[in-house]
Amino acid sequence: MIVKVKTAADVPSSEITPEWAYRSRRDFIRTAAAGAIGVAAARFAGPASRLEAQDAAALAPLKAKPSAYVTDPKIDPPNKYEELTTYNNYYEFGTRKGDPARNAGRMKTKPWTVKVDGLCKKPGNYGVEDLIDFNQLEERVYRHRCVEAWSYVVPWIGRSLSETLKKLEPQPGAKYVEFETAVLPGQMTDLDDFGHLAWPYIEGLRMDEAMHPLAMMVVGLYGKVLPNQNGAPLRVHIPWKYGFKSGKSIVRIRFTDKQPANTWAVQTPNEYGFYANVNPTVDHPRWSQARENRLPSFFKNRPTLMFNGYGDQVASLYAGMDLRKYF
Repeated sequence: MIVKVKTAADVPSSEITPEWAYRSRRDFIRTAAAGAIGVAAARFAGPASRLEAQDAAALAPLKAKPSAYVTDPKIDPPNKYEELTTYNNYYEFGTRKGDPARNAGRMKTKPWTVKVDGLCKKPGNYGVEDLIDFNQLEERVYRHRCVEAWSYVVPWIGRSLSETLKKLEPQPGAKYVEFETAVLPGQMTDLDDFGHLAWPYIEGLRMDEAMHPLAMMVVGLYGKVLPNQNGAPLRVHIPWKYGFKSGKSIVRIRFTDKQPANTWAVQTPNEYGFYANVNPTVDHPRWSQARENRLPSFFKNRPTLMFNGYGDQVASLYAGMDLRKYF
């Protein structure tokens, strides 16, 4: 088994996140209480993310209970915090992997409003706290597989995406949910420089995918509020799909009866599809997907797993579909 599914009471925190990380987290909280938040966070996050670390609001610790969904720490130990926060794709802040950590600190995440509309009974404008119960957060350790054939393991903090969507009461005619991400001129540095990609960034899921227990609405990682470069203040994570399906910095949730026109599939339909399930048998036109490099390594020394290793949980969603056609 690739994923352990246990009751929360059976999962000790030491199994979910390595001991060194929890020690660092406790040290961080003690330092914050002593009034040295900025210095401690900059040292913990690494040089490339110090600009983001200067925002004290982004350093707030989050309380999260152990989750039933964790990777096997002997096979898939979580990556270090600095690896997760300094190697990112977030093209609104630059195309190089270190650009988001350097440039995203100027994005203001408070206040933040998410517009909800379409085929639901409770449309309106919502704050992050309206969509997520911060008193019931949980930590889930998921593999993250980029379509570029690199991967890492992330201890996300949040709740099941289904819980958020149920609050909004989708109508029976809602077959899909669409996520729209923020466009913030003056705060996002590369909106003009990366002009060949249409903004805002759009992604979407079938409703049965979005309501699956593994799909997650994320507000933090490694015991802290989500850093800007990782999609603050609100993002989704769909662990059995390539990373570009997991929209960051969400400002709109729309329920619809039509398949959303997701950004990369519109831009280059021969390379990116709507479903984007991790599939080692379907190569990207410019590279193989059969193997991946698990950061910090840059050697493709790991075999890619179907559905990123979550097939036992999600394969039934695609029963009868030709997964080589619907990529």
